[in-house]
Amino acid sequence: MQAICKCGRVHTGEFPLGVNAGVQYGPRAQAAMVHLNLNHAVSIQRTAALMQDLFGLSVSQAMVVKAGAAGAGILQSTVQAIGQGAVSAAVLHADETGLRVAKKLHWLHVLATDTLTWMGCHPKRGTEAFDALALLEQFQGVLVHDGWIPYKALLCQHALCNAHHLRELTYLLEEQGQAWAGDMIELLTHASHQDNVNCADGQSPNYEAQKYQATVRNLRDLYDAILEQAQAANPTAPSTGKRGRPKQSKATNLIGRLRVYSDDVWRFMTQADVPFTNNLAEQTVRMPKVKQKVSGCFRTLKGAQTYCVIRSYCATMQKQSTNVFEALVATFKGTPPQPCFA
Repeated sequence: MQAICKCGRVHTGEFPLGVNAGVQYGPRAQAAMVHLNLNHAVSIQRTAALMQDLFGLSVSQAMVVKAGAAGAGILQSTVQAIGQGAVSAAVLHADETGLRVAKKLHWLHVLATDTLTWMGCHPKRGTEAFDALALLEQFQGVLVHDGWIPYKALLCQHALCNAHHLRELTYLLEEQGQAWAGDMIELLTHASHQDNVNCADGQSPNYEAQKYQATVRNLRDLYDAILEQAQAANPTAPSTGKRGRPKQSKATNLIGRLRVYSDDVWRFMTQADVPFTNNLAEQTVRMPKVKQKVSGCFRTLKGAQTYCVIRSYCATMQKQSTNVFEALVATFKGTPPQPCFA
């Protein structure tokens, strides 16, 4: 930078420390762009417009994209640690949802605990994605999910989402008039309101724990009785002589699932900290769906991966009661606050 003095001499100045270009945005400006665009799902165009309206900064759309990529680069190792922390938990929630990337269907995979959120994007939905993302196969605790087959193949304990069961049962009751479905809804809903006082410390159970275990046995007996009634009303379709299994009704498929995986259905009553539903993971995919609705799709896989990194970090810090904007400011200063993994 040069200027001519009144005396005629040419003076050359130096950029302040940390300023490396003629036009450069500081940590707070970059954090604001990332917070608006990637955490709050504001479009790139509107993010640039808001920067002008709120702060008087003329920001290009390319700069908004560049800020997101820069933040993701800084936070990559932190989000990897979040993923490792998630699969080290005793109870983990998992889900996946479709995501449009470069005009093709990809899949957003999410892992969630009460304090951690991890997201990853992959072209595949099942086992191939699990292998590539390299997290779920490490998990050894209780995995809460919707019963999708690739999850069941994982070598860990499983807990099925009963919100899904209630929705299917409601359909059978209201659309097909199957009375047993109403009985099952009432039973599962009643069970979900029981306080879990089961003895989980390996010591001799006290009176309250013994009483609770007797309650669980009674509820399981009622459960089996309702399934017997349901099976009688929905017999399995006989073989047609063709190759493969004969197609079954929705009711028959649900009855079979509730019977075969009954321990996973009831794990919320037999193991501490296992919830009745998989709502934690389902809530995690809501903001990405909002982002997709606003933007239509991600133009590149790198853009989708950038979103996953930023959103994983922001959602985790929000769960841990940290000011997300200030955390992003610190990130662009080079010292991102680290989440607690305990």
